Amino acid sequence: MWMKRHELSDPQWELLAPFFPARPRRRGGQWKDDRLILNGILWRLNTGAPWRDLPERYGKWKTVHDRFSKMRRSGLFDRILEALQLRLDQRGLIDFDLWCVDGSSVRASRAAAGASSKKK
Repeated sequence: MWMKRHELSDPQWELLAPFFPARPRRRGGQWKDDRLILNGILWRLNTGAPWRDLPERYGKWKTVHDRFSKMRRSGLFDRILEALQLRLDQRGLIDFDLWCVDGSSVRASRAAAGASSKKK
C-alpha cells in the first residue's frame, strides 16, 4: 500500500487498532474512520500547520480536531504511549539511562529577560 507522508503504515495501524474498537452504526452523521482521523491528527502534529489547513483527504478539520480533543481528554494517547513503551521495553529496546529532551528553542523577547521594551 502506498501511503502519504505522516500516515500510518499497515503494521503501525495493526498495533493501534485495538485502541479504537469498532463502532456500531447509528442514525445521524456518519462516523469517520478512526485510521483516517488519526492520520489527519498525525499530519497536523507533524507539520505544525493550523487545523484549518488540514488536507481535505482527512475530512473536515473540525471533525479531526474534535476527535483529537476527545482522545486527549479521555487519556487515549497516554494509554497508547504506555502500551508502546511497554512493548519496546519488553524487547529491550528502551535505554532508561538515556533521556531525550526536545531541543527546540524559541527566542524570547528582551522583555522576557527583564529588559525594558521601551526605547530610551
